[in-house]
Amino acid sequence: MKTYSISEVAKKLNLTVYTLRYYDKEGLMPFVERTSSGIRMFKESDIDALKVIECLKSAGMPIKEIKNFIDWCSEGDSTLQQRYDMFIERKASVEAQMEELKKTMELIEHKCFYYKTALEAGTEDIHKNNKIEIPH
Repeated sequence: MKTYSISEVAKKLNLTVYTLRYYDKEGLMPFVERTSSGIRMFKESDIDALKVIECLKSAGMPIKEIKNFIDWCSEGDSTLQQRYDMFIERKASVEAQMEELKKTMELIEHKCFYYKTALEAGTEDIHKNNKIEIPH
């Protein structure tokens, strides 16, 4: 079975070695085996687990909660409900973030249109006559 060094995994996941060591220190990688001299040996399944960790992190989940998830995974099937509930909550949170981003994008698109037409007219005065609605 192929194993990867910490630097290979960092490169593969576009992370720093420092970040991976931090995750290890925080208990997010109890699954990673080490050689007798203490060097981490990552398997494909470890890389997949790190992808989930990165997903949760980018979804705004704090490290402490990610650690809870990792612990639940280690405990096995008895924690399936907690893990499912956690992902349902995270999904709702990301959907809310997406709604906020959609509103932000609408306003940005409006401003792009506003300034493009002002540039074409050579003045912002063009918008004084044409009251443009700002999306809410």
